[in-house]
Amino acid sequence: MLPSVSISRRVAVPLLLILLALSAQGQQSYVTRFDAFAGYAYLNSPHVSLAENGFQTQFGVRPWTWMSIGFDYSLSQGDLTLTPNLLLPSIQQTLGAVLAQLAAAGKLPPGYSLVVPASSTTQTFAGGPQFAFRHWKPITLFIRPSCGIIKETATPHPGDPIATLITQQLAPSGEKRDNVIFYGFGGGIDLLFSKHFAARIQADFVHDHLFSDLLTDSRNTVRFSIGPCFNFGKNIVKK
Repeated sequence: MLPSVSISRRVAVPLLLILLALSAQGQQSYVTRFDAFAGYAYLNSPHVSLAENGFQTQFGVRPWTWMSIGFDYSLSQGDLTLTPNLLLPSIQQTLGAVLAQLAAAGKLPPGYSLVVPASSTTQTFAGGPQFAFRHWKPITLFIRPSCGIIKETATPHPGDPIATLITQQLAPSGEKRDNVIFYGFGGGIDLLFSKHFAARIQADFVHDHLFSDLLTDSRNTVRFSIGPCFNFGKNIVKK
């Protein structure tokens, strides 16, 4: 027990000192009317092995110091992997029958496993409120509901003739496109270097069901972003 208590104290004591130091600096006395952010974004949907890199931008208006109303847009590109277990049961049954026929004809390699990699492009459009906590001068904490529209384009890249034949049936045009409403929550922190400049670190967790005509399950998606934030406009703090 003694080692764990010692480690806990080593973590808790510095954290407590940091919080006390921040509290000593008092609340923020200068909050601008507008803010704008642009930075790197990483989007991940583990259920379909989706990993994308891109950028995110935001613009907000502050009616009050504790709330902003704004718009959020992100664009990212990467790769995902499709396997039969992700597909609708009806499609799985059809695929099973096709593979069985190929096996009976001796055209299915022993131990064959259908895996189709695909490249993807994802856009998100969101808007709404963001709630801020400004108790400390050097940092601003914020949370927000996350809802909007997500658009995704997936282009399959089959690696063998069998996968090519199947993907031609599932995506005759050579790609699949869809857009749906998503919902979730997000939040982050602004590290304030001056009245008008900060570094923003944030994340959003959302739920959606893209390609519902093909995929049997909805999925959870996480987006992480980091970059500069610019604050401008008059000071709205009431004195």
